[in-house]
Amino acid sequence: MSPPVFLADAGLLARDRVVLDGPEGRHAATVRRLRAGERVDLTDGAGLLAECVVAAADKVSLTLEVLARRHEPPPEPRLVVVQALPKGDRGELAVETMTEAGVDEIVPWAAARCVTQWRAERRDKALGRWRNAAREAAKQARRSRLPEVADLAGTAAVAERIAAAACALVLHEEAAEPLSALRPPAQGEIVVVVGPEGGISEEELAAFAAAGARTTRLGPTVLRTSTAGVAAAAVLMAATGRW
Repeated sequence: MSPPVFLADAGLLARDRVVLDGPEGRHAATVRRLRAGERVDLTDGAGLLAECVVAAADKVSLTLEVLARRHEPPPEPRLVVVQALPKGDRGELAVETMTEAGVDEIVPWAAARCVTQWRAERRDKALGRWRNAAREAAKQARRSRLPEVADLAGTAAVAERIAAAACALVLHEEAAEPLSALRPPAQGEIVVVVGPEGGISEEELAAFAAAGARTTRLGPTVLRTSTAGVAAAAVLMAATGRW
């Protein structure tokens, strides 16, 4: 079984002996109940990973000996999913599963037909929940790089991301081209747009097409907005050789 992963500042990872305390240390010591001699990995969330062994443990922290360090470069191509805001807590579910699949960036999108809208007074709190979900899922998935969860984007901002991408795709159940037939680029950024429960409006589709996006479909069934992103990510990860 692979060792558990915890987050730490890059400065700590440069040391040969690290005291992991705070929330990460408490979780390691009291929830995971790690003890002397067990393996642990620390990461700064930006690709630096330190392989460690527990030298000592108490109720709130671990003392770790660093055995080795390595820096994992950013993966290519970079996969970005623009996720329309789902209902309820399905947004966090989408973030969790896409993080586990290896998505590099998730962009929350306030689409015209979203049932959920992040009002100004709750936007920061909602975005914080998405970022916390990504953080915890990245540790669960043993990732050395945390995915970025961008600020809430409108349709114009999404179109700008599409225009700058090496490849941009809009998932749509009426598209003729299946995603599995696509030959994605080996480098650059792939942007995938996942629409809301009510579907992507004609105006949004036109804006995205004008920016250079292609419509594509996953298969014969219609997925929920909270699961379509991870399904698309799985297809693209396999097609690009990242899986």
